[in-house]
Amino acid sequence: MVQWRKSSHSGGANDQHCVELGRLTQGIGVRDSKAPEAGHLNLTVSEFAGLVNEIKRLPTE
Repeated sequence: MVQWRKSSHSGGANDQHCVELGRLTQGIGVRDSKAPEAGHLNLTVSEFAGLVNEIKRLPTE
């Protein structure tokens, strides 16, 4: 069973940005915590690291 945890960066106005991460057998799962029944995105560890690096490069508001 996958243990999902809410990202420390989830939140925003009205808690609209809710992301959960889970360690899968082969990689990382990413899902919307408000709609977990909708499924999740499967990423390799390398793809997840690339995603995190791209997010860090985005300008802050």
